[in-house]
Amino acid sequence: MKYRLKTSAPARLPFDPDHDLNPQQRAVVEAPAGPLLVIAGAGTGKTRTLTYRVARLVAAGCPPDRILLCTFTNRAAREMVERVEGLLQIDMRRCYAGTFHHIGNRLLRRHADPLGLTPDFGILDPEDARTLLGSIVGELGLKRLTARRFPPPRQLLHVAGLARGTQQPVAEIVAARLPRMMDQVAAIEDVLHRYDERKRSMSLCDFDDLLARWYELLTRPEHAAVAQELRGAFDHVLVDEYQDINALQGALCDGMAASCNSLTAVGDDAQSIYAFRGADFEQIAGFTARHPRAAVLELTINYRSTPQILALANRCIAHNRRQHPKQLSAIKRDGMVPAVIPLRDVYQQAELVAQRVLELHHEQGLPLRKMAVLYRNHSHSLELQVELSRRQIPFGIRSGVKFFEQAHIKDVVSYLRARENPRDGLSWVRLLRQWPGVGAQTAERIAARIAGLAPADDEPEVAANQGHGLPPAERVLMEASQASRGRGRESLATLATLWEQLEQDVLAGPGDALRRIVEAHYGEYADRTFSNAPTRREDLEHLATYADRYRDAQLFLDEVALVQGVAAENVVAGGEPDDKLVLSTVHQAKGLEWPVVLVLWMADGRFPSAQALRSPPELEEERRLFYVATTRAADELYLCYPTLEEARDGPMKLLRPSRFLVEVDASPPVFERWEIEEAPEDD
Repeated sequence: MKYRLKTSAPARLPFDPDHDLNPQQRAVVEAPAGPLLVIAGAGTGKTRTLTYRVARLVAAGCPPDRILLCTFTNRAAREMVERVEGLLQIDMRRCYAGTFHHIGNRLLRRHADPLGLTPDFGILDPEDARTLLGSIVGELGLKRLTARRFPPPRQLLHVAGLARGTQQPVAEIVAARLPRMMDQVAAIEDVLHRYDERKRSMSLCDFDDLLARWYELLTRPEHAAVAQELRGAFDHVLVDEYQDINALQGALCDGMAASCNSLTAVGDDAQSIYAFRGADFEQIAGFTARHPRAAVLELTINYRSTPQILALANRCIAHNRRQHPKQLSAIKRDGMVPAVIPLRDVYQQAELVAQRVLELHHEQGLPLRKMAVLYRNHSHSLELQVELSRRQIPFGIRSGVKFFEQAHIKDVVSYLRARENPRDGLSWVRLLRQWPGVGAQTAERIAARIAGLAPADDEPEVAANQGHGLPPAERVLMEASQASRGRGRESLATLATLWEQLEQDVLAGPGDALRRIVEAHYGEYADRTFSNAPTRREDLEHLATYADRYRDAQLFLDEVALVQGVAAENVVAGGEPDDKLVLSTVHQAKGLEWPVVLVLWMADGRFPSAQALRSPPELEEERRLFYVATTRAADELYLCYPTLEEARDGPMKLLRPSRFLVEVDASPPVFERWEIEEAPEDD
């Protein structure tokens, strides 16, 4: 006997699509089940549309637990589910909604046994994962046996994650991302294989496993019965931010929808900007190739920006060859024409931004938090951060630290601090710990000796305040080298030689000294320590160029200290305590909006980056990045670039405006070029 339980779904829609949605949104909400690609332009109400589609599916009789909704944050999933609950007045907690990792965890708990896991398997957080990997490297003696330092656990996890996400072999990832490590590929693969075996034996998963093991259940022949159960569990699969998924996530979406044949993918190919994280543009670009019968619908009615801003954005992105063409149209009234502003140099660029921000704040009453300064790389904000600090304009950096507070900046600056003040034990310990074979105790002992706070083994103990001079650092380092063993011995000897060379570099200028540090040691240290080493190297060259302005290292260090020490809390009268100008890379700004946006360094080689100029696909991604930057602005958009750059040797270098500006400079005009006139402050 079968007993039919009536669902709590309403008999009719408790909302009015004609009133709540525009025609494009309603077409998406009411589209029949099947493969559906929704190209949702910036500011077009994507989240609202996806929410209403889920609500309509449930209202039509689909039980909440047979809907799979994949998002990129759990917060986004919660907001959508809560809005559906508000629309339908029903309980949606049974809906499978959340990030890919969140859903993977739920599914693996139900199907752990076929994978050799227990249902209560543990999940390694990143720190625990690094610890486990480090122990395997130590057991194999790789740190001791390899000629160069073996990649640290953080870097190994990054390689493993990229290999899984892109579904590429580890060797290909190393070749593309860490070419200096190619001679150690076999050892890296062995360590990662042992790491996987160790996790299985301990019934543990790391975050990448939550997706990789889920994929195993869907694809391996021995799990065919489980795969059939997984695919049969859902009637509809919906995916948000589809342009940001990687190859593995794309395969999971296709696999989970294989039986129900109802896959709704919502995203904007024009905002696909995360290839460096492993996002696969092919997933959204090739959707119709994988799903030949798919319907493609567009959301192009923009509720955020003025027609003038959208005209520039539309003309820019039209130059990309591989895309789903579309034209955003504005709901808002006409506004200011975007301004393109050539400046003399990067310092005048910083002055312009600071002055314009204060004008908008004081004269128009616009809170600082309603304005954002965007840039391609964090290093592009160095001079601006200095200028804002000097003028005591509060600012905050999204998802990052201020330029001079970043680890790699503090690392290299510590050399100059120790060079100028040998008693600075903190700087000595920081720089010594960067060298292989030099542990914490050794670093502290050497720092104390250089500072005159500890005697050499063969000298009587004499207090540093009794008038004796400090021992030369080079001599202390050589003595420590001779007393050390293994890699520490070689490291300290090399550092002693570097220290002698720095004496001449510091006299020549702090910029040359910083370059010497990077060339002699820190560049290689960055390569083996940071997954984004090329970006950090670029930051360091930018720092050295900035330091070239100062005739000696102490003046440079004083400036750095003053910038770091400015609190900038009480300058903007009448502002809220947390009212701060927003500084952000374009990548970190995606999904956000401000009334006023200023974009820095719109010069060829900076935006787009020099590396992107060598590759058509990368150049198209850079253009998408510029498109994202322009569409963050609601009312006013300022595009700035310096025309001259200080060259390390020789005359000033002339910079060309970004090709993204040149290619939109046509009739009818979509921007206004501002000419800068310098005048006394009282004008």
